[in-house]
Amino acid sequence: MNDTFWYMNANKAKAMMIARRQLAELVCDAVNLEGIDFTLPEVQTLLEGVTVGGHKVSDQQITLNQANAWKTLFDLIENDRFEITVEQVCSLHRIAAKEEALEWGKFRSGGVTIAGTKYMPPSADVLPVLFAKMVDNAANFQDIYDKAIHFFLTMARCQFFYDVNKRMGRFVMNGLLLSHGYPGINLPAKRKLEFNQLMLDFYETGEQQPMNAFLRSCLDERIVEIMKEDPLG
Repeated sequence: MNDTFWYMNANKAKAMMIARRQLAELVCDAVNLEGIDFTLPEVQTLLEGVTVGGHKVSDQQITLNQANAWKTLFDLIENDRFEITVEQVCSLHRIAAKEEALEWGKFRSGGVTIAGTKYMPPSADVLPVLFAKMVDNAANFQDIYDKAIHFFLTMARCQFFYDVNKRMGRFVMNGLLLSHGYPGINLPAKRKLEFNQLMLDFYETGEQQPMNAFLRSCLDERIVEIMKEDPLG
């Protein structure tokens, strides 16, 4: 799989170096998108093992869960063990959604709704089939970013879990990108309003292109230029 949009060079070591340096930022933006008001310095402090005052214990735990899920994802990628299977996705969810979702580490067993839209996610009994279909359909994409974004959007729309669906979709999206040597996409919290509106439209229509363009616009141009450097330079 290649990048046919920016024409970046695939370089797993470089992509992983960038991602590891972004860890606090990735975690901070993820929890802020969920309404948990941590600053970047506070997240950096928390990841260093120091408790930050003025925040609920549950919010701190959710933040640490995200960091632990990222670290697990990094380890899987660096050991060439990342794969998009029900077992591995549920294993990551067990870390990312611990004590936050109604059930964690397995697909939801009942129905859910999505606030702000009349769209109803599929019933729980068809989720395994939809996961397999999502993986099969991914083979139709020639561009690595189109393929990765397909996973994120499909996981968000199917709502495989009771909670932490968009975050899980981003883990899978970025796991695929990083494992192929391309930089992951971080969704900045400052673009929350734009993201939420586009996602509501996507839930209704299932049309991926507007969200695809939005997510691509979130990739820092400086990172693109770093990845396009002569790999031997």
